[in-house]
Amino acid sequence: MTTIDLPATAGARPAREVLSWSRAAIDPALREAADRLPGSMRHITGYHYGWWDEHGARIDSDGGKAIRPALVLLAAKACGADPALAVPAAAAVELVHDFSLLHDDVMDGDLTRRHRRTAWSVFGTGPAILAGDALLTLAYDVLAASGHPNAQRAMQALSMAVLRLLEGQSADVAFEDRDEVALAECVEMARGKTGALLGAACGLGALFGGGSAEQVERFTAFGENFGLAFQHVDDLLGIWGDSAVTGKPIYSDLQNRKKSLPVVAALTSGTAAGNELGKLYQQEQSLSDVQLVRAAELIDLAGGRTWSQAQGDSLLAAALAHLAAANSGPQVTAELRALAELATHRDR
Repeated sequence: MTTIDLPATAGARPAREVLSWSRAAIDPALREAADRLPGSMRHITGYHYGWWDEHGARIDSDGGKAIRPALVLLAAKACGADPALAVPAAAAVELVHDFSLLHDDVMDGDLTRRHRRTAWSVFGTGPAILAGDALLTLAYDVLAASGHPNAQRAMQALSMAVLRLLEGQSADVAFEDRDEVALAECVEMARGKTGALLGAACGLGALFGGGSAEQVERFTAFGENFGLAFQHVDDLLGIWGDSAVTGKPIYSDLQNRKKSLPVVAALTSGTAAGNELGKLYQQEQSLSDVQLVRAAELIDLAGGRTWSQAQGDSLLAAALAHLAAANSGPQVTAELRALAELATHRDR
């Protein structure tokens, strides 16, 4: 793997410690925001975050990795600010992320997330969609109420990221009904669907941290490249990932005929394996267990797996180059690098 040499420091925290710190920092803000929701939407939101079960009984479940909030807080720190000042921005980004997850689960028909039943499968499609809409509204409310001098700019940047996310998600859904998807189209879809919000997370952190225009630009570019690398890895896990780790059934993306990055790379490879995969993807009936195993094998044989792995490494290197150019302190730079590397090397 190609990497950019960045200064290390003994004071840098391990990535998982940073994620725990991020989750602890934003959880009170998320709960405070959720308390302003109407009762039905608050109930679904709390279930989605793992605060309580479907009946409202308190539990201690997985609320997600909090990668995006960690990026916000670290970017603010990198620009010389107290990360606490960026908690509203971090909470807003996480609210947008969870809005997208609630809707994504409905559109994909996924039954599990974070090792639990998805919100729509418990409460119904309509209520889950409305809860997602409520989280998106809350995100802007949290930013507006922060009183930060850059709140308006942050809201505009987040709006642009959400529009790009929605366009990417729209393309992702449309691809499922198309027999042919160009690889460049698929990359652009993933850049919007995942890269846009991760880029916004870093950019909002720099804005709330009082960073210069160049720092905001560099951190946004770091996040976008990291985000696309993250999507490559996520797509690989959607095919070959351990369900005990991903929280989703094995081969779920293949059963849903997802035109993910490694799949499209295989389908457009011009190889015999890619052509056979295309025939499997075009059949009307559900893929059998044997066919799912064969589809994964064909993606590998057609080079889709190797291509996505290489792209992920290249994009991570580009992200780290932008991070190096942002002129952050060695400790926060090392922590951002560790976070990016953890997220893009999840047992691929």
